[in-house]
Amino acid sequence: MWKEKAGETAGRIWTALNGTEGMTAKKLKKEAKLNEKELHLGLGWLLREGKISIEEIEGELFMKLD
Repeated sequence: MWKEKAGETAGRIWTALNGTEGMTAKKLKKEAKLNEKELHLGLGWLLREGKISIEEIEGELFMKLD
C-alpha cells in the first residue's frame, strides 16, 4: 500500500512542478493537495529516482524538477 501511495504522490508532485521554475514546500503542498506526510513520501521517491532537486533558501525548502 505505501509503495503505491508513494508512487501516486510522486506523480502529483511532478505534475505540480512540471513547467515551473520550482516552488516552496508550502506552495507545493497546496498545489498538489498534499498533507505533510504525503509530501515527504513523494519527495523521497522523486529524490531516489534523481528527478527532483531540493535546496534550502532563507530557511525554507525549495523544490524543482531536474
